[in-house]
Amino acid sequence: MVTARESNAPSGDRRVRRTRSALAHALMELVEERDLSRISVSDVAEGAGVSRSAFYDHYRDVHELAEDACTAMIDDLIESLPGPALDSPDLAQEAIESLAAFFGSLAEHTGLYRALLGPEGSARVAGHIRRRIAAVIRERLAHADAGGWPERVPHDVTASFTAGALIGVAVDWLEGGCPRTSAEMAEMTWPLLNAHYRINASGNS
Repeated sequence: MVTARESNAPSGDRRVRRTRSALAHALMELVEERDLSRISVSDVAEGAGVSRSAFYDHYRDVHELAEDACTAMIDDLIESLPGPALDSPDLAQEAIESLAAFFGSLAEHTGLYRALLGPEGSARVAGHIRRRIAAVIRERLAHADAGGWPERVPHDVTASFTAGALIGVAVDWLEGGCPRTSAEMAEMTWPLLNAHYRINASGNS
């Protein structure tokens, strides 16, 4: 099905998007069956119904495809991350719901994220995800500054520390087969996440 947006785009752009979409779909199916490190360019090209040369027209290797394939999902994930709630029950509940959406999105694509973030995955992709999460957390903290909450610990330090912790919890959960529900993970993770935020708030009143 061609969307209205695609119909208004040059045919070359539509072909690029279709090819990249086919490659991404093939990769997502493959990572449900085997580790990312065991997936070759030939495997992906065959699954997408394109040639190896067509693959290399778009990506240098499978890891670069993996990063591109999960970019849209990463955007959805990081946009759901909460900012500081401190002592507001309403904001805390919203934060927990946001984290539940975060873990729910991870669970929906368990094979892909386990492959990308696990011990046999891609350090490049893991670093990409961590930096994106840290950037959003910095934005949340900067927004809190505008509300009269100046930084005590530099925001870049808090953001990097929090992003690393969140990724660590998520990876452990994925590798364990998601033994707890997304809602349970959110309930347990939020007090830890908010504690990082509170460090900045302490002493500023």
